[in-house]
Amino acid sequence: MRTNLIFRFCLYGLLKNQRYFAPFWILAFLDKGLTFALIGLLIGFREICVALLEIPTGAVADAVGRRWAMICSHVAYVVAFLTFGFTSSILALFVAMFAFSIGEAFRTGTHKAIIFSWLKSQGREKEKTHIYGITRSWSQIGSAISVIIAATIVFWLENYTVIFWISAIPAAMNIVNFLGYPKSLDFSSDKKPGRQEAMTMLWQATLQCLTSRNLRRPITESMAYEGMYGASKDYLQPLLQNVALALPLFAAWETTQRTAILIAVVYAILYILGSFASRYSGPMALALGNEQRAARYLWLAYGATFALLLLGTMTNWTGLAIVSFVVLAVMQNIWRPILISRVADEADDHAMATVLSVESQAKSLGISILAPILGLAIDAMPTDYQFAPIALLGMAISAVALLTSRANKSAVPSHD
Repeated sequence: MRTNLIFRFCLYGLLKNQRYFAPFWILAFLDKGLTFALIGLLIGFREICVALLEIPTGAVADAVGRRWAMICSHVAYVVAFLTFGFTSSILALFVAMFAFSIGEAFRTGTHKAIIFSWLKSQGREKEKTHIYGITRSWSQIGSAISVIIAATIVFWLENYTVIFWISAIPAAMNIVNFLGYPKSLDFSSDKKPGRQEAMTMLWQATLQCLTSRNLRRPITESMAYEGMYGASKDYLQPLLQNVALALPLFAAWETTQRTAILIAVVYAILYILGSFASRYSGPMALALGNEQRAARYLWLAYGATFALLLLGTMTNWTGLAIVSFVVLAVMQNIWRPILISRVADEADDHAMATVLSVESQAKSLGISILAPILGLAIDAMPTDYQFAPIALLGMAISAVALLTSRANKSAVPSHD
């Protein structure tokens, strides 16, 4: 049972990241006639919806069953992917993004709570960073596979519509995977909480996140780190398209075909490196002393990488800018398991999904604020320097995080 469940957890991650549109997300919206500002607004809308739905859906997952919350999530994904594929209407795209938000809200926090509750029931709580890192590494392997499939489709068909439709298939397959999870994983105890108890659980978990310094710090860091990364990561795609346009090789191919090949190569490398980064995030945290110290080192590296991105942008050395985006993605896959483990260390098991949803809500709030700002700033900049705002904002956020981290370290330890 132990091996079978870990296999299912990994299978979930593998199927979850079969989002064939992901490496072409920005390009697909540009192809539909959207500006960077409108794309940023659409992404911000998605994250606001996720933020509004995150905590109540986490409470529902704790109250009515985590497996069924995951099933509802993936039904919403299927609806969203099909709608993205069938429409170019701005209004319909917002409707599709709302359905996508429902899927994200039900999913985030819930599956991590399933994993952590199972580890606790097995007496393996100390392995949470390691096991979560393994499952996340399979997610990255899934992403590497998906980008090759997606690039092949775009190369041969020279449009982005089909990749949305095909993304609905693995989402439906994951529903079947969830049906194989044991019912004991639905709740953290044998007693099923009632509606009033669920609302009390929601309030207590939210209050805990706001009042506990040990929880408040990692959740605030999540809002900044994940918010900045989530708002900026997809701008790698237009950078790669610019390189594809300038390549003297494969001149007989269309721009879309050259872009597909370049995206396949870069994103496959990115996801494979991300897989290794996730797998070894636990050992790396131990090697650095503890997860809090590892987080400070990651913030330092985060700021330095944005500085390299700025250098690549201002000197028109596009290769350096592309490498910077890849490094940011690799670091995020080290950061995520460490951050989740820090939050899980302080959360009560019975409200785990709710607390993890609060963390994910903070991340969504960060993206919802930063994505429209970046989109507007990029549209306003000259073409040669249009990605400079990403680098400048990333450096500023990293500096604030490092300064407050030192202040927090020197403060009197909290006993709450």
